[in-house]
Amino acid sequence: MDRTQHWNQRYETGSTPWDSGLPSAELRRVIAEAGIQPCRVLELGCGTGTNAILLAQLGFEVTAVDLSPLAIEQAEAKAQQTGVEVAWICGDVCSIDRPDEAFPLVFDRGCFHCIRRDVSVDAILQTLERVTAAGSQLIVFTGNANEKREHGPPGLFGDDIRTDLGDLFEINHLRPFYFEDAGGEQGPLGWSCLLTRR
Repeated sequence: MDRTQHWNQRYETGSTPWDSGLPSAELRRVIAEAGIQPCRVLELGCGTGTNAILLAQLGFEVTAVDLSPLAIEQAEAKAQQTGVEVAWICGDVCSIDRPDEAFPLVFDRGCFHCIRRDVSVDAILQTLERVTAAGSQLIVFTGNANEKREHGPPGLFGDDIRTDLGDLFEINHLRPFYFEDAGGEQGPLGWSCLLTRR
């Protein structure tokens, strides 16, 4: 089974514990604390579009990509119901073309740690290098290996993130936070990272 089939099957069966349906409180917090103003933003691994829609509601011009056709279909329907515009792309984040103009902001909630595990660090770094330019900001939420869980996102240690991203990006903050599960329940421990392209 290829990666597209795998992720599409997860959405078909509803085996999507990461898809809480709740806009990320940590994303709101990072944007507010860092004073990030509405701009063009690319979301990698947008799933059913909850956070892409949030960003659009906050005034950002959003492009969002996911590998699963079913996830994108659901995202489009949610955006239509919400009345916001998002440029949805069904495709592999590892093969995104270089945009005509770099994105000032890239957001990734849970894509980085999956690509890192399933493909390679180089693959996601090459994508990030293509879509950003010096001064572009990157917000990444990953699993946190300091919490031992039987289930949950792939876990990284802080040093993994510094090693993987530190050459291409300056790390503005790297701090623990908890993902939110459906119903507002506390989810897995994660890392909240804000970075600026060197």
